[in-house]
Amino acid sequence: MIRQRRRITLTVEQRAQLTYLRDKGRKPYIRERAAAVLKVADGVALTAVAQYGLLRPRDYETVSTWLDRLEESGVNGLYILKGRGRKPAFSPSAPGQ
Repeated sequence: MIRQRRRITLTVEQRAQLTYLRDKGRKPYIRERAAAVLKVADGVALTAVAQYGLLRPRDYETVSTWLDRLEESGVNGLYILKGRGRKPAFSPSAPGQ
């Protein structure tokens, strides 16, 4: 399958936010996502960023999803939403336990 080069254009404000998050973000995942977006915006191919441009290889679709979320929701779209992830198997405060 041949993929077209993904291009993304950042505003000056978005670039400043992403640079800050890449360098000083509190969560490792947001630093990684910001770095990936900045590399794609600088013209590096998305496949190269996904395979070689981050600390560990990521799937092409994963990095593409980060770009989609950035385009839809801005920089805040890179954060993991509350309520995501595995739910507890039981509640320690449930009655009868």
